[in-house]
Amino acid sequence: MPHFKNQLKTAVTGALAAMGIAEAPEIVLQETPEGKEGDYGTPVAFSLAKALRKAPPQIAGEIAAQLCPPEFVKRVFVVGAYVNFEIDPGYLAKVAAEPPAPFPQKPGKVLVEHTSVNPNKELHVGHLRNLCLGDSLARILAFAGREVEVMNYIDDTGRQAAESLFALEYFNLEYDGSQKYDHWVGEAYVRLHKEMEDPAKKAEFEAKIQETLHRLEAGELRDAVDKILRSNLETMHRLGARYDVLVWESDIVREGLLAKAMDFLEKTPYVFRPTEGKYAGALVMNTSQFIPGLEDPYLVLLRSNGTATYTAKDIAFQMWKMGLLRGLRFKPYPNPVQDRLYTSAPGGELPEFGGAAETINVIDARQSHPQMTVKAGLEVVGRHELAEGAYHLAYETVLLEGRQMSGRKGITVSVDEVLDEAVKRAKSVVAEKNPEHPDPDAAAEQVGVGAVRFAMIKTEARKQIDFRYQQALSFEGDTGPYVQYAHARASSILRKALEQGVSGEPADFSLATPYEVQLAKVLLRFPEVVQEAAQEKAPHQLAQYLLDLAAAWNSYYNAKTADGRTATAVLAAGPGLRGVRLALVRNLKETLKTGLGLVGLEAPEVM
Repeated sequence: MPHFKNQLKTAVTGALAAMGIAEAPEIVLQETPEGKEGDYGTPVAFSLAKALRKAPPQIAGEIAAQLCPPEFVKRVFVVGAYVNFEIDPGYLAKVAAEPPAPFPQKPGKVLVEHTSVNPNKELHVGHLRNLCLGDSLARILAFAGREVEVMNYIDDTGRQAAESLFALEYFNLEYDGSQKYDHWVGEAYVRLHKEMEDPAKKAEFEAKIQETLHRLEAGELRDAVDKILRSNLETMHRLGARYDVLVWESDIVREGLLAKAMDFLEKTPYVFRPTEGKYAGALVMNTSQFIPGLEDPYLVLLRSNGTATYTAKDIAFQMWKMGLLRGLRFKPYPNPVQDRLYTSAPGGELPEFGGAAETINVIDARQSHPQMTVKAGLEVVGRHELAEGAYHLAYETVLLEGRQMSGRKGITVSVDEVLDEAVKRAKSVVAEKNPEHPDPDAAAEQVGVGAVRFAMIKTEARKQIDFRYQQALSFEGDTGPYVQYAHARASSILRKALEQGVSGEPADFSLATPYEVQLAKVLLRFPEVVQEAAQEKAPHQLAQYLLDLAAAWNSYYNAKTADGRTATAVLAAGPGLRGVRLALVRNLKETLKTGLGLVGLEAPEVM
């Protein structure tokens, strides 16, 4: 939070103390609405009305009368029940021109798991939201001072992987390199499911698929899965995602973590093996104390035939994430798309990852109940504090032009296809608007990929997205390219200032006008927005702020006087004022660049 706001809060707290109020409520400062007097105001009087048995406007008047404001405050006055502050314009502009102080480092590691796509085919549009949310949140948390570990879970023992590998074998397919490998495998997967629409074929395939599953669990087909994964990682990298570690499900099973977790649970009074009824012979967990209101609170962990459910594996993995279980080993994962990436591996020589006090699992909202059972597993073993630290970042699904997608039915658009189309459209726009662009291909990649990624971030996670090309790839309105263009415009002004030899001109902040004040106030929100986005685990808040900042910059850039002249010329401004405006533009550019980076977009210098 900017230091001057802390000073204002301290002044209000002092006024309350002078009124005999020893325990002050939280002091909230808000920007005054456009067209209203003052720059900031506090509604604290409302919080005190019940305790003091007075009307809020009367309390506000008493606070204002007792308040000793900092020297940068020109005026303190009451509007309704608000105590408002008018700040010296030059002071606001000066503070906004300074880079924000770095966030202090906070104790405790937070582990973010995202993407975790089944490695059986290419990524489709539905996977985009998971990756973009998780990667953006990890960036925001790290910037806000957290130690962050990013994990991608590889479900190499799942049925989907088994079906894809069986399909390659059944159709006797040999990869010819004519298309991206995961797309080629995905075609075989869809082809197999079309065959399985015939009940006889489905029954015929089942035994073979189960045989493939057993081979996956034994680790015999890891290289085959890894080949699909590496193709997936190319797409993930193109979107800007970075991971610290890959954890393979087969390693969770092979290293005995699943068995250890089940032993751990079975020692509690909530986990047992019924001898009769529909759960006879299974290992069952009673979740009624931790998930109230369920019609059937009994959850099967191990089936009567000894096989583990997905929930059992999820609980074991969560216990490992939070340090209740140990046993995995790691080694570097050589690959061409990212350095310093590690993977779980039998016989690995590196110490374990995991062991976090807080975890964030980015999984769609349809998995809310399974995520509740994972937390219940932690409660069952008496670790309430860890259950509190296990957060499910739930998001709604992504429709494709109004339709729900299905990988089995082939009703998808691949991420690669979307990115290619976005870049193609961006390239034609760049060619039209700036035919002399020094590197149109690089700009098109930055703008096209950014447009898609921003479309996945800007909407609150709990709201469904209907992905439509025309909206996602628009270069106007609430889009990534709109913010990127604001950055490029600021970059252009600063380049011209350097060419004209005025970039280092001193600033006389006493010359700041109301136009600078309005831009300054939006700039000064940045640290608070980052902090709130980190606390609320809500990247869309930062995306919306970037749209607000770009809009404020465009309004400033295009401002006119009453007689229609340019009101905010930067390079043509007089001495002193030009320095003020250049200082603001410089920090605006850096704030846009930083903010774009935190939501995973590049910040082009030229567009």
